[in-house]
Amino acid sequence: MAVYILIFFILASALLISYTLMFNRFQEYIIRINEAEANIDSVLRKRFDLLNKSINIIGGNIESDEEILPMIVKLRSRKLTNFELDRLLYEAINEFNRYKDTYPELKTSETFVKIDTTLLESELEIYALRKYYNDTITEYNKLVTSIPTNLIARFFKYKIKTYFDGKDMTDEVVNDFKL
Repeated sequence: MAVYILIFFILASALLISYTLMFNRFQEYIIRINEAEANIDSVLRKRFDLLNKSINIIGGNIESDEEILPMIVKLRSRKLTNFELDRLLYEAINEFNRYKDTYPELKTSETFVKIDTTLLESELEIYALRKYYNDTITEYNKLVTSIPTNLIARFFKYKIKTYFDGKDMTDEVVNDFKL
């Protein structure tokens, strides 16, 4: 009888240790995902601020009756996810680049050139952050879908997360945004 109790405690201990290790792996990936999201958010806010600042600089250096970067003006009061903001900022950066190409006199403004350079640097930064985020999401999704960690995922209601693609600028999010 004592042997059975000992075997029971050994098995129970092994299951508890396995459960703890699997749970901790999920927690590690959740922390990494949150960290990546915070870093992406920081870079996106920086890009938004740069584009917002460029409105006055462009307006002061060109003569135009049209509204400058209207998308940025409309974004000021909206609550958006990082996915939506990234897609909309991409469109605004394209518009910013059209101004740069259309009005060569903007390239003589030191502040405009500095904003342009910083926007280019932020593109490299956001690319690296997207890659890190997507790599982390891949590992997390593997845990959610593979045995035996999927049991922990079901118990704690962990769901598969979507990738931060940043590629398709014609999806529903952009089409739902009315200027």
